[in-house]
Amino acid sequence: MEMIHLKINGIPVEVPAGSTVLEAAKAANVDIPTLCYLKDVNCIGACRICVVEITGARGLVAACTHPAAEGMEVFTNTPKVRKSRKTTLELLLSNHKKKCLSCVRANNCELQKLSVAYGADEDRFMPEEMNKPIDDSSPFLVRDNNKCIQCMRCVAACKNVQSVSVIGNIRRGFNVHVGSAFDAPLASTACVGCGQCIVSCPVGALTEKSSEKKVWDAIADPEKKVIFFTAPSIRATLGEEFGNPVGTNVEGKMVAAIRRLGPDQVFNMDVTADLTIVEEANELIERITTGGTLPMFTSCCPGWVKFCEHFYPDFLPHLSSCKSPQQMFGAVLKSYYAQKNNIDPKNLFVVSVIPCTAKKFEVTREEQREGDFDDVDVALTTRELGRMIREAGIDFNSLPDEQFDDPFETASGAGAIFGATGGVMEAALRTAAVKLDGKCEPLEFTEVRGTKGIKEATYTVGGVTVKVAVASGLANAREIVEGIIKGEKDYQFVEIMACPGGCINGGGQPVQSDSVRNFVDLKTLRAKALYDADSSMKLRMSHESPVMDMLYKEFFEKPGAHKAHEYLHTTYVPRGKYQD
Repeated sequence: MEMIHLKINGIPVEVPAGSTVLEAAKAANVDIPTLCYLKDVNCIGACRICVVEITGARGLVAACTHPAAEGMEVFTNTPKVRKSRKTTLELLLSNHKKKCLSCVRANNCELQKLSVAYGADEDRFMPEEMNKPIDDSSPFLVRDNNKCIQCMRCVAACKNVQSVSVIGNIRRGFNVHVGSAFDAPLASTACVGCGQCIVSCPVGALTEKSSEKKVWDAIADPEKKVIFFTAPSIRATLGEEFGNPVGTNVEGKMVAAIRRLGPDQVFNMDVTADLTIVEEANELIERITTGGTLPMFTSCCPGWVKFCEHFYPDFLPHLSSCKSPQQMFGAVLKSYYAQKNNIDPKNLFVVSVIPCTAKKFEVTREEQREGDFDDVDVALTTRELGRMIREAGIDFNSLPDEQFDDPFETASGAGAIFGATGGVMEAALRTAAVKLDGKCEPLEFTEVRGTKGIKEATYTVGGVTVKVAVASGLANAREIVEGIIKGEKDYQFVEIMACPGGCINGGGQPVQSDSVRNFVDLKTLRAKALYDADSSMKLRMSHESPVMDMLYKEFFEKPGAHKAHEYLHTTYVPRGKYQD
């Protein structure tokens, strides 16, 4: 690899040829602030916050786009640089709704942090009246353009990372703003609710639609039995809300914190991740052995399901009919659990804690209902749970480790790895291998692990050759589907996660600053916590869980049975590309 040598503030540094000045500065342990730049998402050099001086260059240059060169001398904090950054911040503040005290991004806002650091005067330039309409039409997202700073991160995430492209610049000059075509409400577009725009936004212009008040009201209602359950990835990310290092497994403290909020019980969604695998593996084997529709695509990611419904409705028969673990848990609670405990399902208030904003849409889908009520009443993001814990005055880091409540405490390692891209595939292959071959050796299917956008592998299981693919990020999903349509790809089983890296990088996860996202591999560190949990467990295959035996013997009969289909499976809806 060719290396080049340069100086950053007089510090000699060696970096690979092709590096940017921003990357070279990081190698010299010099931080350059950014706003519009976000690694693997957006690199347009538009905000001018990362400007630096370079000896011999005319004017200031954007460090995020300017290539480092041999012998270059870069200065990141000269009076000219600092003055430029401060003025830029003050101009941004003049067109920004400064409701910092009530903003969910308070103390975690890139504009706020930089304004404090550079002593920006928020009133230096006369602000305009902030009266742009707020779009809260969707069940999962709120866009307030009064806070937007035109960094274009959200547009890049939607277009480049997800290939959905339902938002972009509208109008020109001072009147430019981010929105959908013809300023249509987001709910009328092909938005899939993935939330990658939210975690890309450096300010509070994009947030999830909060369900916190509904949960607090239910907890305070003496007629409601409130049950929480948490998705596999939450244990690997919730700690970030309270200053823990990325990748810290806080399962015990998470359970303790939720219990102190006041619900009646706290359950482990890994249980229905196992249930999803048992049903899905059975469905895959049935399709392979009976000539069913192949390839079979996973269906546990609602962002991917909605993407398929909008853009590839002809592929809906390829989706597994299994509900997601979230919806399966709601169905289990309002059928089996309610009957066993003589509870009217209408008095159960079921709360899922999830890494995903698309889950907020999923809980409203009529196809998920079995009866007159939703399987799940409220889906809370990791961020919302963090806010509720802080609002309750709970000192998260001082809590003891506690366990989930019975009877939904025990789950397998296969359920735990659901939160990482490739985890659903690996979990299903473990169970399918046993069903077809009587054994699964080795347990790890390493070819489908890792955060690469597309992974492919071929396995021979029980004398059957199974070609598989794993994709995370919807642009990669589109590549997989297009390859199948063109006859260039041939698979039997495909796992799709809407968010790059899977649920551990979901749109409802803690928002990390760009200084972290640009130089720390969040996806790998968070996923490692889940794989470490799996490897430390005695139970590592979904069908081995005693809870599965209990559920099938006492209620669902057997995988794929009529009763299992009644409660644990669903249907899908072809949607117009621009009409929900």
